[in-house]
Amino acid sequence: MEISLMGNSQAKLVNAGCLVQRGFGFRGKLNHQIFSRNSTICFGQTAGWGKRPPIRLALKAAANSEALVSDKVRGSTSASRSGSKPIDGVRLYVGLPLDAVSDCNTINHARAITAGLKALKLLGVDGVELPVWWGIAEKEAMGKYEWSGYLELAEMVQNAGLKLHISLCFHASKDPKIPLPDWVSRIGESQPSIFFTNRSGEQYRDCLSLSVDDLPVLDGKSPIQAYGNFCESFKSSFSAFLGSTITGISIGLGPEGELRYPSRHQSSKNNQVHGVGEFQCYDENMLINLKQHAEANGNPLWGLSGPHDSPTYDELPNSNNFVKENGGSWETAYGNFFLSWYSNNLTSHLDRLLSLTSSTFSNYPVKISGKVPLMHWWYKTRSHPSELTAGFYNTVNRDGYNEVVEIFAKNSCKVILPGMDLSDECQPARALSSPESLLRQIVMACKKHGVEVSGQNSSISGGSNAFDQIKRNLLGDNEVVDLFTYQRMGAAFFSPDHFPKFTELVRNLNQLELGLDDLPSEEGEDGESIYSGQGKDLLVRTA
Repeated sequence: MEISLMGNSQAKLVNAGCLVQRGFGFRGKLNHQIFSRNSTICFGQTAGWGKRPPIRLALKAAANSEALVSDKVRGSTSASRSGSKPIDGVRLYVGLPLDAVSDCNTINHARAITAGLKALKLLGVDGVELPVWWGIAEKEAMGKYEWSGYLELAEMVQNAGLKLHISLCFHASKDPKIPLPDWVSRIGESQPSIFFTNRSGEQYRDCLSLSVDDLPVLDGKSPIQAYGNFCESFKSSFSAFLGSTITGISIGLGPEGELRYPSRHQSSKNNQVHGVGEFQCYDENMLINLKQHAEANGNPLWGLSGPHDSPTYDELPNSNNFVKENGGSWETAYGNFFLSWYSNNLTSHLDRLLSLTSSTFSNYPVKISGKVPLMHWWYKTRSHPSELTAGFYNTVNRDGYNEVVEIFAKNSCKVILPGMDLSDECQPARALSSPESLLRQIVMACKKHGVEVSGQNSSISGGSNAFDQIKRNLLGDNEVVDLFTYQRMGAAFFSPDHFPKFTELVRNLNQLELGLDDLPSEEGEDGESIYSGQGKDLLVRTA
């Protein structure tokens, strides 16, 4: 495969984007003119960009006809992009598909991913993020690792000239369906107490309960030992990439990889207004821990169970007594006892995993990180119930994120914050939500403790409001956000409705200008184009 630029401004619009979209299983009607002549995303002087094109992608034709990003454009910022924050903007990554590697360790969508990597490189994107699943790499038996598919993808990213961030995923995924390792699921059938459990006895089986972190529940080994062995095997297998291509590793901390309890894994029934969620403290080991904690504090009756007046998944704040706006149990001595215990278990889990990962990769120049969720529903209430049930003791009277960020600072790790595309004005009014205020609170805690932040979006909807909000968060007066990962690559990402908006985001973050003198003038061969416009046409040719 090679990428070239057609010099004829009237070049025929070819089958644009079909390679990528079909490669990702796109089932809708494909637009053969992926970006029309009215599109603002092209490499010439198009409408809406003024006289000076906004993307300074100086491209030179190499001997093999492959267009490369010119060193003249990168200049002195090239080295800084893999390390500290560049002086001209935030480093930009794009997430690879969740199912980039199949459960048979082959690469899904290989041709589409290869074409996508080339396009991202030409746009000036710094790197990509790759989810590495426990249920794929250690699928069949404890200690039996299979890295072949992931190694092949790492080499593809390296050959494309991009950096790579690895997300170690110790949870399952429902869409696409990626389960926990087979051997872990078998253990769970006979030992259901290894999973989170709610008051009704329902279990959340997409990750292990933090209550068993140090217990020998996995054929004589603890989950922490299993995670540690997984990290060691990864380090050994990917040593040739660590510190060069692989510059960052995030560790999965819970449901969907986030630091939280699975407090709202059931869908909402209130017209898209989320309920406050349920406490997840009813598995056998959590209840044993609670009982011991209550006895040690001189209140044994407080350790018999979780709160009797706590909410259910779909309830609103004032539907129950515990998180009620005024006079709720959360403001009592018992409420403080329970919420402190519940949140401290979460921060202890965080400390164990960050410490494990940092020590494992201490000899390599890679940055370790973990994701903190943005539980923004009901943030404008006094009790902040969605945060309480998720494990963050954050209320109108208490900052629950300061202690969390302290753990990241202690382990010299970065915080990954999703939701940078969310604005208050787009939230249902009766949900009393404020993603902007919560994001600001967590960022301020990071700034206080000197912790760097990597941002993410929460959706690929691609609405103009979402992209505007991302730009406000990344280009505003922030001192801690040095990297943003757009989630994630696929047919929707490369669609004609979405990709032009993403390209504009790249322009705003890189603030680069196209060097027209460096563009080759000869026409390329027939191929499948990623974009077309009034000026130059970018082609992706496949051999």
